[in-house]
Amino acid sequence: QKTQEKQSEKQSEKQQKKQLGGFDVILANPRHTYITPAGTGFQPSDTAKHHREHVLRLVREALEEAQLSLGQIDAIAYTKGPGMGNPLQVGAIVARMLSLLWKKPLVGVNHCIGHIEMGRVITQVADPIVLYVSGGNTQVIAYSLNRYRIFGETIDIAIGNCLDRFARIINLPNDPSPGYNIEQEALKGGDKFLELPYVVKGMDVSFSGLLTKAEELARTKLKRGECTKADLCYTLQETMFAMLVEITERAMAHCGKKDVLIVGGVGCNKRLQGMMAEMAKARGGSVCTMDFR
Repeated sequence: QKTQEKQSEKQSEKQQKKQLGGFDVILANPRHTYITPAGTGFQPSDTAKHHREHVLRLVREALEEAQLSLGQIDAIAYTKGPGMGNPLQVGAIVARMLSLLWKKPLVGVNHCIGHIEMGRVITQVADPIVLYVSGGNTQVIAYSLNRYRIFGETIDIAIGNCLDRFARIINLPNDPSPGYNIEQEALKGGDKFLELPYVVKGMDVSFSGLLTKAEELARTKLKRGECTKADLCYTLQETMFAMLVEITERAMAHCGKKDVLIVGGVGCNKRLQGMMAEMAKARGGSVCTMDFR
């Protein structure tokens, strides 16, 4: 009976989505996240091993959840880059195998554009300024003159990489993700704002000096009890997110756009979403976000 109720709920959701019209519909999105022990990062070979162990089961789950037959599938898409070579290779090999086995066209997708287009499908925003923030990317992007163009980006490390490395410094766990745990730590009464480098150069940002200073504060003030982990996490988020809001607003003014789409793993952060929403509202626009943690 519970199984029938779940199937009925899924059918109802699909009908509601189809009534939206004009946009594609995501029928299934099963995932299995690779989580490393606290204090460690992502090794390409270990990440690829994780992908190999779970990819076939996820393909089966996707077909079952979407309730599709092979005849209803038009093509097999995969991420061809940019990204870590070993994990990307796993996806490419499996996609090529399915393409040959099922006799379907194989479509290679740019990682960045995949994030953007998935966000547009889910949020139904038509022509936004895109803030793409993840472990390996920090970019402000807009569609202009028949292609996506980068209007601003990090000149050193990505914001997600900065968050991951800082989480290791203060020994926060990687489950479910370092960035999420920093976000939660900042909510634990972090109200002491410590000075960190605020580096915006035109449309670009820099996080490496900020990370170095945050590490120094962790070794000194945190160790002496002059601040808490919550204070450091709060300060880190407020500083970095303010930098992102500034360059995003500058791109909105330059391109004459009023809406913002935030994509990438760091885009799930509620504080970032809130700060961006305040700025967009002041400009008569809105923020569209993804929150698939």
